[in-house]
Amino acid sequence: MTPRRPDISDEDLGMRAFQLRKAQATERAIDRVRHGLGAEWTSLTGEEIAQIEWVLGELWAYAARADWDDLHFGSLRMHDMRRILVFGRELRTHSRSAVDVLQDVAQIVRNRS
Repeated sequence: MTPRRPDISDEDLGMRAFQLRKAQATERAIDRVRHGLGAEWTSLTGEEIAQIEWVLGELWAYAARADWDDLHFGSLRMHDMRRILVFGRELRTHSRSAVDVLQDVAQIVRNRS
């Protein structure tokens, strides 16, 4: 057994594990979106993709795992991506409740599932 470093707490380990799971789930969702959009994916800028990744990461952190697993990101269309970007701006500027915004994002995905 490898001894633990004394400068790393259980809380630090837990937060890192959470961030890794979030990043992996978000990456899988983005891969599905990219595949579903096909050639349209290239019309998104790097900044827009980063924003969508961030919103989906926030959705992953908010959603119950069973609900997340039921979302079909590969069915989303470019119009849906544009709406998610608008919701992302609302989330960043706190113009509406984060819960309401994330529920709206989840609803967009559920409507395509």
